[in-house]
Amino acid sequence: MLKSFFNYIFELVKIVIISLVIIIPIRYFLIQPFYVKGASMEPNFYDEEYLIVDEISYRFEAPQRGDVIVFRYPRDPQEFFIKRVIGLPGEKIQIKDGEIHIFNQEHPEGFALHESYLSPDVKTYSLTDDTVTLGSNQFYVLGDNRNASKDSRYFGPVDKSFIIGKVLFRGWPFDRINVFKTQVYNQ
Repeated sequence: MLKSFFNYIFELVKIVIISLVIIIPIRYFLIQPFYVKGASMEPNFYDEEYLIVDEISYRFEAPQRGDVIVFRYPRDPQEFFIKRVIGLPGEKIQIKDGEIHIFNQEHPEGFALHESYLSPDVKTYSLTDDTVTLGSNQFYVLGDNRNASKDSRYFGPVDKSFIIGKVLFRGWPFDRINVFKTQVYNQ
């Protein structure tokens, strides 16, 4: 009886150790859960939704325009934000008359960004009409709920070192489960 009890404990400890060896690296290096707080990404992401963030992709590829990312807030790295990538390194971003214009090597005259994930009546306004030029590791991010989002219009570009990863999967609520892919833009 005592021997079977110790066998049971030994098997239980083995299961716990094997589980930790598998789960801890996945949790800390590959994917991470994220809980949405606030309304800055509505109507695409709502308060209290549970997301899974892909932490490994950006080690091999750069964030793309349209990716929904989780990053550390530049003014307080203890806070995490969720926003959409609008501007890429080296680009110039101009928000004027309710539209976003992007200037880059492929489009030196610029193009108006058409965002199919937003309602057609949504306009984007900035605190100033200045053009923002992004550095070699900087991204311009905006919330989908443009009127209720603290984003790059307020705190400036986000350095790549602050980016945790891109949203991969919505797991809660069950009626909104979804796998996310990079948004393709018409330019």
